[in-house]
Amino acid sequence: MTPPVCTLASNPTPYPSFSAYVRTRGTVLLRTARSLTANPCDAEDLLQTALAKTYVAWDRIEDHRALDGYVRRTLVNTRTSQWRKRKVDEFVCDELPETEAAPSSDPAEAQALRDAMWRAVTRLPDRQRAMVVLRYYEDMSEVQTAELLGVSVGTVKSAVSRALGKLREDPELTPVR
Repeated sequence: MTPPVCTLASNPTPYPSFSAYVRTRGTVLLRTARSLTANPCDAEDLLQTALAKTYVAWDRIEDHRALDGYVRRTLVNTRTSQWRKRKVDEFVCDELPETEAAPSSDPAEAQALRDAMWRAVTRLPDRQRAMVVLRYYEDMSEVQTAELLGVSVGTVKSAVSRALGKLREDPELTPVR
C-alpha cells in the first residue's frame, strides 16, 4: 500500500470543531456573503475563501464564542481586497470619445444575402453542391463527407475548392463597391 499523496488524506480535518462550526453556521455566513456580493456564485466563493482563511488561523483564535464576528470580518476584508484588486477599464479624460457608427445589421439584407447564397449553391453541379452542403451547412469534416459520398478525401477537397471558386465569382454574391 502506497502512502497517500495528500498528507490530510488519512485525517481530512484535524479540527473537528471547525467542521461542526461550518455545518451549523454555514447558511448564516452564506447569507452574509450574499449581502456583500451581487452574484450568488461569487458569494459562495467569497465564503469559501473566508472559511479557508479561518481554518488556517483556527488554532490561533482564542475565543471560539466570537467566531461569527471573526468570519464576518474575514468576509468583509476579503471582499474589500477583491474589490480593490479589480481591473479598472475606465479612465478620466477631458473629451468624450466619439464612437464610430457601426453599420446596423438589417434583417432584410441578411435574409437577402442568405437567399442569394442559397440560389448560388443551387446553381452548382450536383456533386459539388452535395459536398458544399455537407461540409458547410451540415458542418461535416472532409473525412465524414468523403465516407458519406463514397469518394476519397482528395476528391472532396478539390471539388469543394472548385465550388468555392465558383461561388466567389458568382455575380449575385459580389459585393457592390
